[in-house]
Amino acid sequence: MVAKGYKVAFAFAGLIFASTAQADIAIYGPGGPTPAFKEAAKAFEQQSGIGVAVTGGPSSKWMEDAKTQADAIYSGSQNMMDDFIVAHGTILAETVEPLYLRPSAILVRKGNPKGIKGIADLVDRELGLMVVDGAGQVGMWEDVVGRMADVTAMHSFRANIDYLAPNSGDARDTWKADPSLDAWLIWNHWQIDNPDIADMVPTEPELTIYRDTAIARTEKGRDNDEVTQFIEFVKSDEGAKIFGAHGWQHSFN
Repeated sequence: MVAKGYKVAFAFAGLIFASTAQADIAIYGPGGPTPAFKEAAKAFEQQSGIGVAVTGGPSSKWMEDAKTQADAIYSGSQNMMDDFIVAHGTILAETVEPLYLRPSAILVRKGNPKGIKGIADLVDRELGLMVVDGAGQVGMWEDVVGRMADVTAMHSFRANIDYLAPNSGDARDTWKADPSLDAWLIWNHWQIDNPDIADMVPTEPELTIYRDTAIARTEKGRDNDEVTQFIEFVKSDEGAKIFGAHGWQHSFN
């Protein structure tokens, strides 16, 4: 760990999740929503007999393959989807469909030994702090702290950042390797899908922000009825139950 004053990791890191089995359709997207999409794909295949290959992780790992193989692309935020549309080239912007939301949250060490209660602690206390400022979390920490409507809080929070991760996979690897980090501002599902490495403290309700996972067809998948069936399954009550178990919901009202 370096002294206060964050360091920035430039190289993409993180796991890539891919199906190696033969499948009828192929979808690609970032690591965060991938566990839910993979579970949904398995349930959909059992119900319909249609195989869905899900490849997830940093887009640098799969974008070139996706340009020729993807029937659909899912994202971790709207700005991420916009970036994918530019990078991929044949994503049909008019087909982008938001599916589920998830909230910001603070991951802490098991048992929360520092007694962290919320964002206010990350502003006021000297804690080992990590945030993600890439992929689906561009500007996320600023949006959360900005809801305090206090530029002094923004200054203090920024000064307290020890590590600014380029993506969530890199952040997870760093969290596991560096015990001096006490808190990790991220989305809730990173704790739900990795319960053995952290506990979760909700961000204060008035400071919580939400971003979505959306799905869009590519030119290859434009008229593919099997893609239509899978998207409808993801949106169904059964799909909502699967995504809900991973922390994603239609609404938090």
